[in-house]
Amino acid sequence: MNQADSLKLAAGLEQLGWQSVEKNESANLFVINTCSVRQHAEDRAYSQLGRLRKQKLSGEELHIAVMGCMVGPKTDQLSKRFPYVDAWARPQEFEPILTLAETIKDPSEGDLGALSVLLDGGMTRTYALPAGISAFVPVVHGCDKFCTYCIVPLRRGRERSRPVADVLDEINWLANRGIREVTLLGQTVEAYGHDLAGQPSLATLFKAIEKIEGIARVRFLTSYPKDMTDEIIDSVADCQKVCEHFNIPVQSGSNSMLERMRRGYMVEEFVERVERIRLKMPDAAIATDVIVGCPGETDDEFQETLNLLRKIRFDTIHVAAYSPRPGTFADRKMIDDVPSEIKKQRLHLVEEVHQESSLNINQKLLNKEIEILVESVTESQATGRTKHGTIVHFNTNGEIKIGNLENIKITQTTAWSLKGHIADSLSLSVV
Repeated sequence: MNQADSLKLAAGLEQLGWQSVEKNESANLFVINTCSVRQHAEDRAYSQLGRLRKQKLSGEELHIAVMGCMVGPKTDQLSKRFPYVDAWARPQEFEPILTLAETIKDPSEGDLGALSVLLDGGMTRTYALPAGISAFVPVVHGCDKFCTYCIVPLRRGRERSRPVADVLDEINWLANRGIREVTLLGQTVEAYGHDLAGQPSLATLFKAIEKIEGIARVRFLTSYPKDMTDEIIDSVADCQKVCEHFNIPVQSGSNSMLERMRRGYMVEEFVERVERIRLKMPDAAIATDVIVGCPGETDDEFQETLNLLRKIRFDTIHVAAYSPRPGTFADRKMIDDVPSEIKKQRLHLVEEVHQESSLNINQKLLNKEIEILVESVTESQATGRTKHGTIVHFNTNGEIKIGNLENIKITQTTAWSLKGHIADSLSLSVV
């Protein structure tokens, strides 16, 4: 979502005459797009601000804007701590940055610095700058779930769906500019449409995008078990362009832990949704998110999580150690009582399960032919992704172009990627 926001703001700034630059030293305006999901993300933003402060105090003529999830309830505190920041903008509220850009003298002679951003709503419609062959398209903003540990609803607000016509207009615009793959975004993407007249669904978008010429693949994230209806699952199975690639955060394999997290479902319901997906699409790729060390997590509860991960055999497991987010229910009402060393141990154990599971899944692809979408090309090698999202490196014959769909025969597998060569061609493997 932040990448999508960054590209949209960059598009808005370019309309005002600004240009992006490769080197920080050339920039007159820096925009830092912040994330608050974990403390580490905020710490990185603080580090960037500290570096820019030194540049500004040394006499360099530069302007600084901060946007994203760190901006909001803490803006007054942040303004006092970082008085040298020229503009603050909440998620999807880009007017303060665009106003700053307009007030700077001779913007056509200036450049947009290191971290780009984007604009949506309120102003004339601006779409993200196409870069490469893939693009992120937000379809629903905010979240109504209010899990105890999560800051997103407090920073991005309640769920707000974009009208179907707006989403399709943007995707048509991207397709006309060479984009081959779009990823539909939402904090809980299957919630799309519940607040719109007629209640269109994510399946409505899937079926409409099937008709857009130029778009070869459609991805979507992030899923939520309660919102993932049979209609949506069936639509993924039936639509040719939609990738059979699901990202469904489970967060914990313990019902007691899920209840304390206020996730709104039980392990059995999560498993039923996975089984429904695999009934319709036996080879579907399923990724998940896990948080270890949430307040009160016992050894037995963590073991239940490991058991679930081994049972389901996820293609990808994104794991993070719990860190308190100021303002959340967990921060206000729960004690962060799992020692950091225990969190690290549990995180590493989940990573081991991930590596084992991913390796076993990838090994089944050895000597098989798989369609990939080419994302990058050098003189001798190209890289792309399968519909399942797996990275594939393969040897080229000099005629491969970015954006092509190619059939690749897999000759090597690891837990993280695949290697091979174009089907029906002879090629030495590159290690």
